[in-house]
Amino acid sequence: MDKQELQTILAAVADGSLDLPEAEREIMQSGYVDLGYAKPDLDRKRRQGASEVIYGVGKTAEQIAGIVTSLRAAGEQCILITRIDKEKARKTVALLSPADREAFSYHDLPRLAIVGEKPEPNGCSYVAVAAAGTSDLYCAEEAAITAEMLGSRVVRLFDVGVAGVHRLLSHVDDLRGASAIVAVAGMEGALASVVGGLVSSPVIACPTSVGYGASLQGIAALLSMLNSCASGVSVVNIDNGFGAGYQAALIDHVGCTHDEKTA
Repeated sequence: MDKQELQTILAAVADGSLDLPEAEREIMQSGYVDLGYAKPDLDRKRRQGASEVIYGVGKTAEQIAGIVTSLRAAGEQCILITRIDKEKARKTVALLSPADREAFSYHDLPRLAIVGEKPEPNGCSYVAVAAAGTSDLYCAEEAAITAEMLGSRVVRLFDVGVAGVHRLLSHVDDLRGASAIVAVAGMEGALASVVGGLVSSPVIACPTSVGYGASLQGIAALLSMLNSCASGVSVVNIDNGFGAGYQAALIDHVGCTHDEKTA
């Protein structure tokens, strides 16, 4: 609820057109809409700077479409839907209004959808997303698109793993110019430590489930990243490209004044 809405309710109480129980109910219920199966948070963008993101796993197409419709009706211009497969995306878009269907786009590799247009970049610098191998791109793209949805410019550095470290070293300037770096790697997860030793920016390590048997679906990379000896490395969960991209975008916007932000 913004200041104007609150003032309207208080004025209605003052002039007697709204009683106290009803005013309390409106204030307590403001900021979300109750769909029965979900309560979309309409106030999140004001509180956190980004609107609610829809996690697609475990939700039906009908539920996702209902949440999208409620967010769009509340004025959200751009909505991110993560972890949604192509078939569910096809069913979801068919349930939307013609305008929302037109605004719907699906990204197959990271398995996410967008309703609306990505915002113009307004971060302090940019976010660098470095992926160790081509097999890690599903997670790296999730991180990159998430950061873009939150208003960061993204520089993608793909297939720069430690098996050929010269490929990474050729991008040192790109890494050092970034506000934050997302290092995405499976196998032994060494990329995050190498990047962390090259830069002064925060490094967000994102382990993937890529690897052979003893990688344990990403646990080996996760433990390696958690035990990194490089300073300034933090770690998100296995395959959590969304969380890594979100954190990187927040860092990219910290301390920016309007004049410092790049378009």
